[in-house]
Order: sequence, then structure tokens, then C-alpha cells
Amino acid sequence: MAGTGEGKKEEADYKRLHSFPLIRHTDMPEEMRVETMELCVTACEKYATNNESAAKMIKESMDKKFGSSWHVVIGEGFGFEVTHEVKNLLYMFFGGSLAVCVWKCS
Repeated sequence: MAGTGEGKKEEADYKRLHSFPLIRHTDMPEEMRVETMELCVTACEKYATNNESAAKMIKESMDKKFGSSWHVVIGEGFGFEVTHEVKNLLYMFFGGSLAVCVWKCS
């Protein structure tokens, strides 16, 4: 019986750990980073089954708030190499394996 309770606790800890956003790389200022991270989490939760809509929401919000030429990629199992403006890149994971890359270039 004790094993069942432990298993549920471990599963709850796993879900909590992997639903928290994990920033892999960023060079954004603190305030911009926090706003961008919150926007990414909101978009990914709102459009959990449609990464394209989530990316569009993030891009349009970033363009309005921080000026144009923002780019967003959301998905699993991708690699990238981008040229970006300094202090305008965020690469994070959300929900375990969903990656979000947001950057600005002129």
C-alpha cells in the first residue's frame, strides 16, 4: 500500500517539474525575459494542440510590444542556428519536451 502513495507523489512531482518553463539560453534583459517567458507559457497553454497558432500569438505580441521583426519557432526535436540582434534571443522548454525559440533580427 505504501508503494502506491509513493508512486502518485513521484508522478505529481514529475508533472510539476515538467510544466515549469526551463530557460536554456537567453541574452535578454531581465524585464523583457520575464515578459517573453510569461507570454510563451500563456500561448502554449492556450494553443496546446496548435503550435502554429501559439507561435503567431507570440510573434504578434512581441512585434507590438518590442518593435517588429520577431521570429518564433515552437516544436519538439528541432535544431537551429540563427543570427539575431544582441539581447533579443530566448530559447526555452515548456511542458517537458516542447521547445520555444524567440529572436529578433533586422
